[in-house]
Amino acid sequence: MDTALPMKTSAGRFFEDFRLGEVIRHATPRTVTAGDAALYSALYGTRFAVQSSDVLAAQIGYERSPLDDLLVFHVVFGKTVPDISLNAVANLGYAEGRFLKPVYPGETLSAVSEVIGLKENSNGKTGVVYVRTRGLRSDGAEVLEYVRWVMVKKRDEAASVADQHVPQLADSVEPSHLGIGCPPIDVEAYDFGLAGSPWRWGDFRIGERIDHVDGMTVEEAEHQLATRLYQNTARVHFDQHAATGSRFGRRLIYGGHVISLARALSFNGLGNAFHIAAINGGRHVAPLFAGDTVYCWSEVLDTAELEGRSDMGALRLRTIAAKNAPCTGFPGRNGSEYDPAVVLDFDYWALLPR
Repeated sequence: MDTALPMKTSAGRFFEDFRLGEVIRHATPRTVTAGDAALYSALYGTRFAVQSSDVLAAQIGYERSPLDDLLVFHVVFGKTVPDISLNAVANLGYAEGRFLKPVYPGETLSAVSEVIGLKENSNGKTGVVYVRTRGLRSDGAEVLEYVRWVMVKKRDEAASVADQHVPQLADSVEPSHLGIGCPPIDVEAYDFGLAGSPWRWGDFRIGERIDHVDGMTVEEAEHQLATRLYQNTARVHFDQHAATGSRFGRRLIYGGHVISLARALSFNGLGNAFHIAAINGGRHVAPLFAGDTVYCWSEVLDTAELEGRSDMGALRLRTIAAKNAPCTGFPGRNGSEYDPAVVLDFDYWALLPR
């Protein structure tokens, strides 16, 4: 009689464990509180007024101050890590992200992902997994949707993977799909002085570049605290013992930490861009480590009016984050090569009052 007990721990999924069309319901639902919002503010120094002040938010049309869009994104993302990217080599990119409803403190978030693409790499050691993830409230309402693709190790290099497919993804979210996650706002009641910036949607021009000036140095404890806040379990961010023998020899900063730092720093110049409506694309160009200092700059790629809305407009922004290099020279991509300082290239739509 076989008395062996089943394995009760999980080593995470490897590339050959995924199946095209598979739907994965992720553990664990997470009730996000005002305490989480306060900790998020402490970690990044974000200052966007609508997410900072119940009074100002209610004054312009919200129920109260909503959670920061990226806090919602990170919590939903964190749910997916044990099932999608625990054995990842790298998170490669994002597309077709849409913020669909404001999320308020006290609401519970969960996540569901569908595998929409699989492609084995030529080295036979890894493959790329594409997933479309939906963030849901406890009542089933969808608050967030995005696609990401991640390079995952194979458990067995000889394993074959059937039904390989690379999905066709949109270059950007159409302007007609923007504004869904933002209630009508009373622009007359919007206090630009208290919001910290006089610049409205109509004050920006396509091609304009903004050096956000300020920098922020990343500390070891804070990036790990932030990543634990999102219940992101990826070993590369926490396990120094394992990292010692890795390619970099030290813990990597979670890429979302860099996105939030850049977003917080962008307040200086984009103080009224209070809502991220969509994520068009994003690339973690190079790793970031504790002790590095993050600077960023943004370019206005496009502007868009919102159908049926006279209260706000959208800016398509490309925000570049660089490490240990102020962005006075606007470091970026030249042809196929990035400036060595660049760590993040993030393309998104933000909403501003008109």
